[in-house]
Amino acid sequence: MKAGGCRSTAAKKKAIVTVAHAMIVIVWHVLATGKPYHELGEDYFTIRKDPEKQAQRLIAKLEALGHKVTLEPAA
Repeated sequence: MKAGGCRSTAAKKKAIVTVAHAMIVIVWHVLATGKPYHELGEDYFTIRKDPEKQAQRLIAKLEALGHKVTLEPAA
């Protein structure tokens, strides 16, 4: 049987540990900086400040998967 899924106790325990770790990191930053918690947003890790760096990162990922990438300017 496949491990994981919503009925797996191992998956539930892993999720609990992941959420607890995230909360501990938040509390540590609040205590270390003395600043209130600021939500970064749901797309924090997907949106980059530098679009050129993001494009290069995505190209590198595709090339690592064996694809040849050529870019053309959008019309």
